[in-house]
Amino acid sequence: MDSRQWPCPTCGEDQDFVQPPCADGHTADGGECPEWICADCGTAVITGDAAVLPVAVAPARAA
Repeated sequence: MDSRQWPCPTCGEDQDFVQPPCADGHTADGGECPEWICADCGTAVITGDAAVLPVAVAPARAA
Protein backbone atom coordinates (compact mmCIF):
# COMPACT_ATOMS: atom_id res chain seq x y z
CA MET A 1 0.00 0.00 0.00
CA ASP A 2 1.39 3.41 -1.02
CA SER A 3 1.58 6.19 1.58
CA ARG A 4 2.24 9.95 1.64
CA GLN A 5 2.30 12.58 4.35
CA TRP A 6 -0.19 15.47 4.18
CA PRO A 7 -1.96 17.75 6.65
CA CYS A 8 -5.09 16.01 7.92
CA PRO A 9 -8.07 18.36 8.38
CA THR A 10 -9.49 16.19 11.17
CA CYS A 11 -6.27 15.49 13.11
CA GLY A 12 -4.98 19.05 12.65
CA GLU A 13 -1.43 17.97 11.85
CA ASP A 14 0.62 16.14 9.22
CA GLN A 15 -0.27 12.46 9.08
CA ASP A 16 0.48 9.48 6.88
CA PHE A 17 -2.21 8.92 4.25
CA VAL A 18 -2.51 5.47 2.70
CA GLN A 19 -4.05 4.50 -0.60
CA PRO A 20 -6.27 1.44 -0.43
CA PRO A 21 -6.69 -0.77 -3.50
CA CYS A 22 -8.70 1.17 -6.10
CA ALA A 23 -12.14 -0.33 -6.68
CA ASP A 24 -13.19 2.34 -9.19
CA GLY A 25 -10.81 1.49 -12.03
CA HIS A 26 -8.67 4.66 -11.80
CA THR A 27 -5.48 2.61 -12.06
CA ALA A 28 -6.60 0.39 -14.98
CA ASP A 29 -4.85 2.66 -17.51
CA GLY A 30 -1.75 3.21 -15.34
CA GLY A 31 -3.14 6.31 -13.61
CA GLU A 32 -3.17 7.00 -9.91
CA CYS A 33 -6.24 6.57 -7.75
CA PRO A 34 -7.22 9.96 -6.24
CA GLU A 35 -8.54 8.45 -2.98
CA TRP A 36 -6.36 8.60 0.15
CA ILE A 37 -7.19 7.71 3.78
CA CYS A 38 -5.58 9.13 6.95
CA ALA A 39 -3.86 6.19 8.65
CA ASP A 40 -4.59 7.69 12.08
CA CYS A 41 -8.25 8.77 11.99
CA GLY A 42 -9.63 7.41 8.70
CA THR A 43 -10.51 10.78 7.12
CA ALA A 44 -10.75 10.37 3.35
CA VAL A 45 -9.39 12.95 0.90
CA ILE A 46 -9.53 13.15 -2.88
CA THR A 47 -6.53 14.51 -4.79
CA GLY A 48 -6.16 15.90 -8.29
CA ASP A 49 -8.26 18.18 -10.43
CA ALA A 50 -11.93 18.36 -9.59
CA ALA A 51 -14.39 18.34 -12.44
CA VAL A 52 -16.53 21.45 -12.41
CA LEU A 53 -19.94 20.92 -13.91
CA PRO A 54 -22.48 23.63 -14.69
CA VAL A 55 -25.56 23.60 -12.52
CA ALA A 56 -28.94 24.75 -13.76
CA VAL A 57 -30.78 26.76 -11.13
CA ALA A 58 -34.48 27.40 -11.48
CA PRO A 59 -35.62 30.90 -10.51
CA ALA A 60 -37.54 31.06 -7.24
CA ARG A 61 -41.08 32.38 -7.32
CA ALA A 62 -42.75 34.22 -4.50
CA ALA A 63 -45.87 32.60 -3.11
